[in-house]
Amino acid sequence: MNYGYLLDMDGVIYRGSELIPGADAFVKTLRQHQRRFLFLTNNSQRTRRDVAMRLLRMGIEVTERDIFTCAMATARFLASQKPSGTAYVIGEGGLLNALHLNGFSVVEDAPDFVVVGEGRTLSFEMIEKAVRLVEKGARLIATNMDPNCPTEAGVRPGCGAIVAMIEQATGKEAFSVGKPSPIMMRVARKQLELSTAQTVMVGDTMETDILGGVQLGYRTTLVLSGGTAKEDLNNFAYQPEVIVNSVADMVDLEAFEAKLPKLE
Repeated sequence: MNYGYLLDMDGVIYRGSELIPGADAFVKTLRQHQRRFLFLTNNSQRTRRDVAMRLLRMGIEVTERDIFTCAMATARFLASQKPSGTAYVIGEGGLLNALHLNGFSVVEDAPDFVVVGEGRTLSFEMIEKAVRLVEKGARLIATNMDPNCPTEAGVRPGCGAIVAMIEQATGKEAFSVGKPSPIMMRVARKQLELSTAQTVMVGDTMETDILGGVQLGYRTTLVLSGGTAKEDLNNFAYQPEVIVNSVADMVDLEAFEAKLPKLE
């Protein structure tokens, strides 16, 4: 069976601004073996072109077609729900661009949706406005529910933390599209034209990457080069099928794939 790979990025391919040793060799191996793959990110700030450029500068050979962001997943989902709809947006360029590309208009009043992503330009006035719009009937959408985002200086509040303020103030629960949502992870699989049994989710976070893979029946691989340590696994009822120190341990692709459990 030829597998295809859904790859988390931060903690799997790089940490901060540093490439994880062996990540470039792993991606080259995927290409040499003609394995289909997509990089998945729950960061909605950057466009996929920006993400691809960042990886290129780190020495990873990619194109825009190799990137799939939660902003893209969110915009496609909203366009399927309400074509040519409107949104009030808390977020930055990646989210705004994805919404525009999918036929959405960004408005200040009477939107169909309030859409929340990450951002460093957030103000309390924006939160207040979002609360009022949701109370008036706009549906609350989160690009993801990650409570924090890693940065070189440390963690900062993520989309989940921002959304929580609006949820608590309005009593309305946000609908999330990013990992571990099956919406994002199923669309990514279909984009690669893979079956469920062919799909391998590689990530460093149990609550998003591995949980999403387990729920959809994908093969799951946890790397210990990011946010999860081996001793943390006792805290979860579900487990990854394969554990490696980093993607450097997957460069021998045939040996790695032999470890994956086979489905009937």
